[in-house]
Amino acid sequence: MINKIFMLMTFIGVPLSVIGTLMHWSNIVLFILYCLTIIALASYMGRATESLSIVAGPRIGGLLNATFGNAVELIISIFSLKAGLVGIVLASLTGSVLGNLLLVAGLSFFIGGVKFKRQKFNVFDARHNSGLLMFAVIIAFVIPEVFSMNMSESKTLSLSIGISIILIALYIAALFFKLVTHRGVYQPDTEKAAHEEETPEWGKGRAMAVLFIATLVVAYISEHLVHTFEYVAESFGWTELFIGVIIVAIVGNAAEHASAVMMAYKNKMDVAVEIAIGSTLQVAMFVLPVLVIISLFFEQSMPLLFSWQELIAMVSSVLLMVVISNDGESNWFEGLTLLASYVIMGIGFYLL
Repeated sequence: MINKIFMLMTFIGVPLSVIGTLMHWSNIVLFILYCLTIIALASYMGRATESLSIVAGPRIGGLLNATFGNAVELIISIFSLKAGLVGIVLASLTGSVLGNLLLVAGLSFFIGGVKFKRQKFNVFDARHNSGLLMFAVIIAFVIPEVFSMNMSESKTLSLSIGISIILIALYIAALFFKLVTHRGVYQPDTEKAAHEEETPEWGKGRAMAVLFIATLVVAYISEHLVHTFEYVAESFGWTELFIGVIIVAIVGNAAEHASAVMMAYKNKMDVAVEIAIGSTLQVAMFVLPVLVIISLFFEQSMPLLFSWQELIAMVSSVLLMVVISNDGESNWFEGLTLLASYVIMGIGFYLL
């Protein structure tokens, strides 16, 4: 039933988005239409990555979901940088970290926990990811802010570029560790057996084709979505920070939201956790550093500097997730705790 609704939204939303753009409909109408269409397309991306996760395993499936889901946000961010909206880009990446760790993981833990009293996931992966989260957010994000207080803008940008290169290199090393040198080392035999019994909804070729086409369409819609931000902000009295942290982040991460919750409901917590935490790591260690480097080719460069509100929110989210996930188990109450934290931060950013 849900898949049929998303299919209807896609077949109506895509042509209406094109028509509305050509006929210059109201920016508010277009903003709503673009967001709903991107969310509908994200459902296809979620189904495709679920099929691929069955074929390739939970780690690669989660990685593919995070990659194609973050491709949406990367595309939106590049167009935003081109338009000079650096504040929205940084805010949307903050929102992505908060959204994945608190909203996506929270919904997954809560909905899965309502159906299953106790859900387990790979504790070794959880601890490995915890270390990377602490490094990426607490060290790589906080250090530039601290040192920039006594630096010129050019030196701050140089520091940001250096840190970005280190983040990308470490992220590639982390993938090599998980998918090559230590692939399957920490995977229990019960997981392997369960994985082998599943049948994917779509074959590998069809799933990859759906992911590719959906990403292209999202790229087209995202380019036009960016141009509605300023008008919508003025109309509703929203700040640039709120639009980035909440609105853009939710739309940009719709694929992860749908997929992770669906996996948790089916008790596939390894995939759900890999999507939520893996996507956060990819944003922090790959997407953001790449955007810092890409910004050098635009009129306005983007140093790796967040506001203190953004930094404290991200650090708090990481610490909470580390404490909750390090035992390799989840339940509905832990999910509710994460969701409550997201709502509190959302209210704060709205009133800021």
